[in-house]
Amino acid sequence: MATATIRPLPIDQALGPDEPNSRPGSREQSPAWLLALVVGVALAIRLIVVAFIFRGLPDPADHFQSFGEEVGWIARSIALHQGFSSPFFPTTGPTALLPPLYPYLLAVIFKVFGIYSTGSALVILILNSLFSALTCIPIYFATRISVNARAARYAGWAWAIYPFAIYFSAARVWEYSLTSLILTTCFWLALTLDRHSHPARWLGVGLLFGLAGLSNPAILSLFPVLLLLPLWRLYRALRGTAVRGQFRASLLRNGLSTALGVLAVLTPWTVRNYRVMHVLCPVRDCFWYEFWSANNGDGSNPTLGWTHPASNPVELQLYQSQGEIRYIAQKRTMVREFVAHHHAFFAGITLRHIFYYWTGYWSFDPSYVRQEPTQIPNIFYCSSLTLLMIFGAFHWIRRDPSAAMPYVLSIIIFPVAYYISHPLMDYRQPVEPAIVVLVVVGLRALKAAIVSQVEIVRAMSEIEVSRIEIGHSFLPTEQAYAEIAVASPVGEPSATAG
Repeated sequence: MATATIRPLPIDQALGPDEPNSRPGSREQSPAWLLALVVGVALAIRLIVVAFIFRGLPDPADHFQSFGEEVGWIARSIALHQGFSSPFFPTTGPTALLPPLYPYLLAVIFKVFGIYSTGSALVILILNSLFSALTCIPIYFATRISVNARAARYAGWAWAIYPFAIYFSAARVWEYSLTSLILTTCFWLALTLDRHSHPARWLGVGLLFGLAGLSNPAILSLFPVLLLLPLWRLYRALRGTAVRGQFRASLLRNGLSTALGVLAVLTPWTVRNYRVMHVLCPVRDCFWYEFWSANNGDGSNPTLGWTHPASNPVELQLYQSQGEIRYIAQKRTMVREFVAHHHAFFAGITLRHIFYYWTGYWSFDPSYVRQEPTQIPNIFYCSSLTLLMIFGAFHWIRRDPSAAMPYVLSIIIFPVAYYISHPLMDYRQPVEPAIVVLVVVGLRALKAAIVSQVEIVRAMSEIEVSRIEIGHSFLPTEQAYAEIAVASPVGEPSATAG
């Protein structure tokens, strides 16, 4: 009996050829024309949402809390020449609760268009929408490098219509879209670093990554990944072509250049925090507060309003009377003691956070469902995305682990800080582009698996019909199946042609 060896194709072949119907140099094939169209459509969709949202942001209820909460209150203080201070509505003094980049951006808008004005609301949401739409560009180029142009086109369009990207840019005043744009650009550039041995390129990526850290310091957890992977590729490319001493010097020089770029951007704000807050923290000082807020014995909600000074007058009074540093130090003592004596609760709530982060499910308790009426459709949507993401990740790792690894490590490492604090969908935004790429790979893998099976069944049916018509068996069934499998352009059922 004949047997067949079915080998998986490389990911670029499995995903299909690049633009087979386009002529070289045509507008259809040009990335510039494609990206202009994708970005334009993405921006138009977001601006439609902005048109329905912006007038409701300057709501004086709860001290304009809907206008960015802590971000808006700090930006107000900056615009009033009170410095980076007062993260809650009363004047509470200097702060390091938030990173500085987005509050200063909003403060500039407040200065020009008015504090909590309708004009400021419109401008900041338009900017957010523009940042989100422009993120299509690094997504496209990163996917083109990692997979091929066809997959890159699908990934760009997927981001343009991605519901989370639309909502969190067009309806919320926060740093989500700005962080996503800067981080995804760093991600794309990091994929090309091994092709450039000059340290200036590596330094530039470090400077940009430092800027992303000033927008959201949680992304700094990805810095080792985005540095070590190109260093490893450079090592593999140069080890046989350079003298050992020069080779090691090149790796060290480039790695240090990137690290120095990050430090050069983060150091001034670290010095500011030390001089003003009298505490050594590179960007923000709120970790222990966030950790306590999520680990205090109350598991009724992934985000507990009673723990927040903006929602609880008791906590606000403590924050004002103790000052920010003493307040956070007290929370550090409390949460350390709690976790030390409640290991089971901490383990259980962390597992619930992980499950919620990827599925959207927290509880079917009636009181929680009343607070979160969109939970059920969100469960279906998030769970579907997660399953496709996992399918795409496993499929890609089998075929091209080197290309898949930056995406997979990003979605593994980045969420860890949120697993032990607040696993909200908001905080997925910096790695949503990586999730979108993996979902695209997963969808095309699923499609190709179905097409492959259909083609095999169809071919086998034709063989059986031919056997009946001829009246004799001209080819053993096992051998026919083997030859069909070997000749299949897809490779194996889990490939992603299409």
